[in-house]
Amino acid sequence: MTKQRLVTGVLLFTMTGGALLAGCSSKSDGAQSGTSGSNAEPKKDISVSIYDRGNVSPDEGTIENNRWTKWMNENGPANVKYVAIPRAKPEEKINVLYASGSAPDLLFEYSPKTKDTLQQQKQFMPIDELIDKYSTEYKKVLQDNPALKKAGSKSDGKLYYFGKINWVEPNRGLLIRTDWLKKLGLSVPQTTDELYNVLKAFAEQDPDGNGKKDTYGISLSSNSNFSLKQMFGATSKWVVKNNELALDWDRQKEYYTFAKRLYDEGLIDKDFTTDTNGAKAKQDFITGKVGIYGFLTSDVVTDTLMGTIDPLKKNVSGAEVAFMPYPKSSFGAFVPTFKNPVQMVAAISATAKNPEAVVKYIDFSLKDTTTKALDYGIEGTHYKMTDGCPEIMDAGKSKKQVADLTLDMRMLENIGISYNKCDVPMVAFKSDPRKDEYQNTYDSFRSTYMTFDRGYPELTHSEHMPTPPKDLNAVETNADKTVGDIWLKATVSGSKYSIEQAMKDAQDAWSKAGGAQVEDWYKKWYETDRSNSILADDIFDIAKKQNEQYKIIVQDMK
Repeated sequence: MTKQRLVTGVLLFTMTGGALLAGCSSKSDGAQSGTSGSNAEPKKDISVSIYDRGNVSPDEGTIENNRWTKWMNENGPANVKYVAIPRAKPEEKINVLYASGSAPDLLFEYSPKTKDTLQQQKQFMPIDELIDKYSTEYKKVLQDNPALKKAGSKSDGKLYYFGKINWVEPNRGLLIRTDWLKKLGLSVPQTTDELYNVLKAFAEQDPDGNGKKDTYGISLSSNSNFSLKQMFGATSKWVVKNNELALDWDRQKEYYTFAKRLYDEGLIDKDFTTDTNGAKAKQDFITGKVGIYGFLTSDVVTDTLMGTIDPLKKNVSGAEVAFMPYPKSSFGAFVPTFKNPVQMVAAISATAKNPEAVVKYIDFSLKDTTTKALDYGIEGTHYKMTDGCPEIMDAGKSKKQVADLTLDMRMLENIGISYNKCDVPMVAFKSDPRKDEYQNTYDSFRSTYMTFDRGYPELTHSEHMPTPPKDLNAVETNADKTVGDIWLKATVSGSKYSIEQAMKDAQDAWSKAGGAQVEDWYKKWYETDRSNSILADDIFDIAKKQNEQYKIIVQDMK
């Protein structure tokens, strides 16, 4: 469990009647005073964007003006005007701000495409010299973690983005009903052929024992569909062949052949096309109607266990589940995609009048005293120290007065660097009688999916794929939608529309849309810039180091 998941864990645990220990910090005490606010020279004015998630309590003010924006101004090195950006579709507001000459001096934004498009339009300034001259905190992080420079630099060799090192975990996985397997005399499937057999049995052999044919194997909607695609390495359209980047059609064809078979034989919910966010697939799983569920998780304890497994067991007596490794396809055995280990989240606008003050603001946000205050609040008011770890005193108060206000002030916090014993579930949930179960669940999740003898299912994390120029980006986006519609049509059309015909039509549509230009651009990028890019091997390298770190932390606690 990481600090980013603190609020969810606090609230869920409070409902069980316990007192949750928040993620631990190696940071020093005394955060409430926000030391380091004094400066020899007058503070300069800067503007900083912040996401508006619509969750600020009215009596706490607004996301731009509240106790923590005031705290940052009182204790920090600059006079900051916060600029609210709607978290839903932030690119719309961001583009308006830049087009109107009202851009914030410091833009925080997760989407690479939004940032890259602005960078290509020269809306950001290089930050190499600014960091060298004015930074101490971020400069050290940059020096200690070369991947940040690699990920934040562009083709001109200059650094444009500030980033952070995340704690690396799988962000996807599969849950399988092991009680159904046992009842039907089946084993956890090791290959996609075995998976088909299990899905067929789940749909046709009455695994819930109610005498009705009302169960099915898996959904083709949302996250379950994404996990199925990853088994075939088909979530990215790019593969490397003969050391060159190439457009993939073979993996797409095999995946959609598999999906069409499931649809034609009634082994899935045929209404999956209307389940756009996967809510029905999840509901069917927790009510005992589906045997395998593909999930996307923010935190495996508070999200996957408490939010999915617990409701299933409450609804279905005797239900048992396990994390299921991705079965091997003809393209190999893959892990799920991991959370982005090196995430670029901020840039300084070219119009910033006081960029040195922006850098000092970033440094202040990274100081131990600042991050501890923004993570946990005020000692004695929001948390107390227990066995060296911050313990939340009132979950509701903490959420309202701290987490809802500071979440997006912490976008540069390096969780992957600061992770320690207090983030481990058995400590983070120290007062919870289920703490050992939480620990075992988290360990099982990691051991199931952080297996580095398997392949990564994509060229890299999606946030590290390059962004083509605006015209080619539009070509790619439109072509992808057309091709996706063709594959979907083939999946649900039975014998009237074959996969072979769909593949021919998809290739023709890609070509007519100008896909060859897109291919040429990506091939050139891979040929010239791949050594300066974060690719799957880099992700594995960081994940392996953190995994060893985690093992040492847990071992030292036993």
